[in-house]
Amino acid sequence: MRLAIALLLTSVLPLAPVHASAVAQTASTSAQDAALLEFLDKAFDERSNLQPETLTQLGLKTQYYRLDDYTDAGAVREQALAERQLKEMHARFRPDQLGESARVSYRLFEYDVERRRESFAFRTLRFPVTTNGSPAGDIPVLLINNHKIDTVADAEAYIARLRDTNRVMREVAATMREQAAAGIIPNKVNFAPARADAKKVLVGAPFDAGADSTLLADFRKKVDALDAPAAAKAKLLSDASAALKGPFQSGYGVLIAAIDEVEPKSKGNFGVWSLPNGDAYYADRLKGSTTTDLTADQIHDLGLKQVAAIRQEMEAIKREVGFDGTLEQFFDHIRTDPQFKYPNTEAGREDYLKDARAVIASAMAAAPRYFSVLPKAALEVRAVEKWREATASTAFYNPPSADGSRPGIYYVNLVDMNQTQKVQVAGIAAHEGAPGHHFQIARQQELVGIPKFRKFGGYGAYVEGWGLYSERLANEMGVYKGPYDRFGMLSLQVWRAIRLVLDTGIHSKRWTREQAIAYFRANSSVSDTDIAREVDRYFNWPGQATSYMVGQLKIAELRARAERDLGARFDIREFHEAILSEGALPLNILEEQVDRYIASKRK
Repeated sequence: MRLAIALLLTSVLPLAPVHASAVAQTASTSAQDAALLEFLDKAFDERSNLQPETLTQLGLKTQYYRLDDYTDAGAVREQALAERQLKEMHARFRPDQLGESARVSYRLFEYDVERRRESFAFRTLRFPVTTNGSPAGDIPVLLINNHKIDTVADAEAYIARLRDTNRVMREVAATMREQAAAGIIPNKVNFAPARADAKKVLVGAPFDAGADSTLLADFRKKVDALDAPAAAKAKLLSDASAALKGPFQSGYGVLIAAIDEVEPKSKGNFGVWSLPNGDAYYADRLKGSTTTDLTADQIHDLGLKQVAAIRQEMEAIKREVGFDGTLEQFFDHIRTDPQFKYPNTEAGREDYLKDARAVIASAMAAAPRYFSVLPKAALEVRAVEKWREATASTAFYNPPSADGSRPGIYYVNLVDMNQTQKVQVAGIAAHEGAPGHHFQIARQQELVGIPKFRKFGGYGAYVEGWGLYSERLANEMGVYKGPYDRFGMLSLQVWRAIRLVLDTGIHSKRWTREQAIAYFRANSSVSDTDIAREVDRYFNWPGQATSYMVGQLKIAELRARAERDLGARFDIREFHEAILSEGALPLNILEEQVDRYIASKRK
């Protein structure tokens, strides 16, 4: 927190008389800070009220019966509200009348609205259904993981959302058709996985004669736990079945029909350079993902240098384990040798989850030596649900609810254990769980005195940069138990360096999908399944993949600066607190934060 830095500063200053004017100024600043916090929290609540799904993810039951508005008109309303809020903030508050942390909040709110404005012009170029996900998977995830049923009214709201799914699918299908008419068509690789995952949701009762479908099973389990009359529970289950078999299934049919209709119009797999105004769109995405003004060429060159540097580290481990062959042959050895695989069975999947949980436990045990404050929220490790394996990432983190009732969740996609590598288990767990995303995102949500938009928001370069930094930090913490774990960490590091090369290669230098896959495979031991999934992700999510390495390199640069400038006074726990105590920040503001920490320690 800024308070910690302020205390450090005041502890080394000589005592001086306290003047009445100074007290009055401090009181005025505190009042302005409090007023700004109230204003920004109200602004967050106003925006969230336009997003019922966000409210549910935060653990709230406001608008519990509705799903989001997926129309362009809805997006226009949200942007107009953000612009009105920014105008009001400018009219009511002056940065020079605010305290340090409040000035950061002012700058960040301003930055966020301005970035939204710049990106808004490109909103029609974003595809709502890809291998990165679609409402067909997102809505069941929301209902199963986030929609709690504590009362009959909560259950009725769940059913209302099952019915409301029909509207969402019609809105998304309309967007897909409008985009296609304008020549904005997803790549070919998206259609089969998106269709397959949508159809998996419709398997089981009441859609067929099998056991309960995933959603009905979830609803039944939650309703069975209710303290309600048997007749009321029976009616709820009957109504849910009717909603699933009726408007819900019909809505999925509308979405699948749109997928089928648009698919023949796709001409292949291309970067966003092929879209209308695609070059400007990509520049905007790079700016948003990195929070810098780095160009595509600069990021591409940075990636090439990082790949070369990490390959040298991998060569050292190859020699350490006594492998006789080239690095490329060592990659194949890691990919194919059975000793590095789990059985492709449910038991094998459970073994993976058990090992990942052990890694988390090891990181938690070492954490007090590296962090002065740890998140209070619990952390769970789960496998991705079967019905969204085709469109889910390799691994990802779901934040806890705002009230702490839902834990942070590290999800891992175990669709094919033949393609899952034991050497990467520890590194991925460190990134997605501890000390990675959980230590940053859950901790951020628990911060006191910062506005909600900062608690529940973020910047890719900071968030993913911290995750990637955490992979190397886990080595310092003793989480990796041998050279193969360390090689697995390096395979993840080079993976993110490759992303710099491929993202810019695809969207700026017009690389083909085959070219991207070949480069990835030549420089990594990552499995073929993960390589293909990753490359498709880069095609569908321009710029995002560049955030990891850009952010990590900045954090590493700031740590090196603090170690150099502070010498024996450097404390890793204090440095991590300087990085984490204000939550996610654009990289330039993070640098200012660390510079203030260094200055406070040198006095």
